[in-house]
Amino acid sequence: MKVAICSSEIYPFAKTGGLADVAGALPKALTGLGVETCVVMPLYKAVNRAKWGLKKTGKTVSAKMDGRDVEAAIWEAILPGAAGGAGSPGAGRPAAARAFFAEVPKYYDRDVLYGTPKGDLPDNAERFIYFSKIIPEILMAMDFQPDVIHANDWQTGLVALYLKTLYAGDPFFRDTGTLFTVHNLGYQGKFWALDWHLVGLGPEYFNPEGLEFYGDINILKGGLVYSDIIDTVSRTYSKEIQTPEFGYGLEGVLRKRAADLYGIVNGIDYDEWNPETDKHLYRNYGIGDSRGKQANKKALKEELHLAAGNKALFGIISRLADQKGLDLIAGAIDEMMGLNLQVVVLGTGEEKYHKLLTDVARKHPKSISVNLAFDAKLAARIYAASDVFMMPSRYEPCGLGQLISLRYGTIPLARKTGGLADTVKNYSPKTGRGNGFVFTDYSPKAFLKAVKAALSAYEDKIGWKNLVLAAMKEDNSWDKSAREYVKLYVKAAEAARERQEKAA
Repeated sequence: MKVAICSSEIYPFAKTGGLADVAGALPKALTGLGVETCVVMPLYKAVNRAKWGLKKTGKTVSAKMDGRDVEAAIWEAILPGAAGGAGSPGAGRPAAARAFFAEVPKYYDRDVLYGTPKGDLPDNAERFIYFSKIIPEILMAMDFQPDVIHANDWQTGLVALYLKTLYAGDPFFRDTGTLFTVHNLGYQGKFWALDWHLVGLGPEYFNPEGLEFYGDINILKGGLVYSDIIDTVSRTYSKEIQTPEFGYGLEGVLRKRAADLYGIVNGIDYDEWNPETDKHLYRNYGIGDSRGKQANKKALKEELHLAAGNKALFGIISRLADQKGLDLIAGAIDEMMGLNLQVVVLGTGEEKYHKLLTDVARKHPKSISVNLAFDAKLAARIYAASDVFMMPSRYEPCGLGQLISLRYGTIPLARKTGGLADTVKNYSPKTGRGNGFVFTDYSPKAFLKAVKAALSAYEDKIGWKNLVLAAMKEDNSWDKSAREYVKLYVKAAEAARERQEKAA
């Protein structure tokens, strides 16, 4: 099977969030399963061409935008780590995942991928409508004939529509199915109707059954309507987005496609997130090495000037925004400072939370450390040093933080929503079952109750040691999730064949 994964960002080439992690890690797991995989993304200014071994292919392709041909030069590299292993090609496995890049300086040679704190880039509609158009051209130019094109989020939301219109009679894509993954339904790629000329299709596609959404163009809706199979990043979230609370106006479309809608929990890259080899840690450690974990805790507290001792350390690495439950933390933080715990915060976000947390840290400098930054090194150290990792999200399609924290022996405290509900189960001191502390009501009171439950469990040193040990033994790697994706690829390919048979 051959699969082309298309994404607006792919780790390690360019990243703003979890989408890049998924698009970079899934191909590695797929090649290990014998799936021939390529990835396609724009060639941004941020991509380090020398570091990642990008090479010009000498090939160019073009697509029409508003009646004009816009040309893209194709670059190629090997996705780091996405190799089938020595000797695997001879065993019928692909040697590596190829990475193709579309170089269009007028669109992608920018200092940012999508926007600044002041807002989105004004030509995002043109930039990513073009990206959807150029993907089939790149695959043809590089002679990568996919059984399935796997598109991700609104930036590639029109790929399936273009395959069924602009490329409907092209034998290269005759049997190509499409899978569309929604990583966060809150980001839909909505643009005013006057941008319709950029789409390059007739007005028959701008209607409530197509891309029209309350008078605007909704690109993500295109992926939901025209893709053969749809999935999102957890089973619970796939159900939540069919409700008005989480559907952002698209719940009716999703209910209509319910038979083709699936949920697969993300994994994490166990090569990337490994406390035994993580170069950022003060000291590496493995399963059962409680002294190694304690050494990281002691060193982090010293670095951040927190009081010495063995109080439970609660970590949070997050965008500081309402969606991530920061309003719950804001409502509980004063009482938390009176409990037998310490807190370390890493992230940036809404100014009101910057000010609130900074004020709390000024009052309690030995109990809370607030770091308003993006710092990969400090993030790894917080995962390793913390006892509890807080994710009180209002909604969370999947979440990677809880999976990383489990890998590092740090116990998640999470609200029961989306992927958190699928991966974090409430711990019972009586039975020893569960891997975290879970609350349901979205309130500071419910959040505080979970904090106190975690503190109570932490006091039982033997029980806590067993909880940490079980957490580190969990398998949240991409292997299991990749096998689930292969099943969806088979469904998408079958749907394409059925469509061709009906048309014949």
